[in-house]
Amino acid sequence: MASQILMIEDDREMVTLGRLILEREGYRVLSAYSGQEGLELLNEHYNDIDLVLLDVMLPGMYGWEILEHIKTDEKTKHIPVIMLTARHYLEDEVETGKYADLFAEYVVKPFVVRDLLQKIAGHIHHPQPD
Repeated sequence: MASQILMIEDDREMVTLGRLILEREGYRVLSAYSGQEGLELLNEHYNDIDLVLLDVMLPGMYGWEILEHIKTDEKTKHIPVIMLTARHYLEDEVETGKYADLFAEYVVKPFVVRDLLQKIAGHIHHPQPD
């Protein structure tokens, strides 16, 4: 079965692009447009999710807070999280340092698709066609 990625991102165009790229590579994609929606999907599908792509700047709940929820929950703490952000590492230096042990990768938008796919593949096995 193909690996499944949960994308938590409030920019609908970014979700559409992300879904297109990831599905073309054989991944299944769930998407959420807010942190609360993302946590609900994760709680509902935690057995099926192999990786989370998480935007830092989200309405209602900051990405770092969502990351903390994911990594402190026994059901989900094993799931790798790749942080996606329009902010450079130094702009979030305090938060990035504070949460560095919790996330797998930190990717700045706009990103090179090939690089993101390599990072994803490095944290989950490459999906096999259904």
